[in-house]
Amino acid sequence: METINNRIAWCVKDSGLTKTAFSERLNVSQAFISQLCSGVKTPSDRTIADICREFNISEVWLRTGEGEPHMERDKDEEFLEIMEKINISDDDLIKRIIKAYWFLDDDEKAAVKKTIDNLSGK
Repeated sequence: METINNRIAWCVKDSGLTKTAFSERLNVSQAFISQLCSGVKTPSDRTIADICREFNISEVWLRTGEGEPHMERDKDEEFLEIMEKINISDDDLIKRIIKAYWFLDDDEKAAVKKTIDNLSGK
């Protein structure tokens, strides 16, 4: 991928999202993302930072093409990021599920874990 615009187009595809959904995560228009992907527009430093933050993309890779596209995060960093997103979301169900699980005793938590493991095929 020779240009930053090509790498942004790759990020959209890699995200598995439509351009509309991708743009919503960045709080920009779908038309702007299309213009970035096609090379009509050049991304600002803020847009680059937002793409990197939202989609775990290396800023060096996005700007230059050097290195790997995805940044390595440890499990604690990933967990904290997820919890932050849950906290600011409007998804009251996931908040209730987490809170309810937190207050279960050890036997109840083991039962929930077993159920989830069975559902996920582990």
